Amino acid sequence: MCCSSMTNKMHANTSRSLWVAFLIGFSLMAAVDEIVFHQILAWHHFYDQSTTEVALLSDGFLHVAELTGLIAGFFLFADLRHSQQLAPKWAWAGFFYGLGGFQLFDGIIDHKILRLHQVRYVENLYVYDLVWNLWGIILLLIGFWLNRRAKNAENFADTAH
Repeated sequence: MCCSSMTNKMHANTSRSLWVAFLIGFSLMAAVDEIVFHQILAWHHFYDQSTTEVALLSDGFLHVAELTGLIAGFFLFADLRHSQQLAPKWAWAGFFYGLGGFQLFDGIIDHKILRLHQVRYVENLYVYDLVWNLWGIILLLIGFWLNRRAKNAENFADTAH
């Protein structure tokens, strides 16, 4: 009887915890970008190479994508918790990977390669680009550090058994 209840207990799903939290972090940073830089500061829109109407429509599509990611991410997160498979340390690492991943994707792919928009339309973009991408790198490094801590804790738990 003791052993059957132990075998029914689910084990943490580290990979799924990491990816679900990545989705939440990526979507949350997209929301912060869209709310702060597109709406409040009005520095740019998702696509600035056309009319104001197209720029606002592109912001709407970004908003739909980010909300869909947040909703899906939180449903998946709730499922992990309900099934007792959530690995919190791995989830925190994934969350910061998602935050930094969006920031760098936006800063490098959207701003520089595709040229959909810039951080801000000023004479010297260098400082804005540097801060934007540096912030993304810092968030990724936090994710990396949390990932290492999660791996070390897992390795320590494995050797303790």
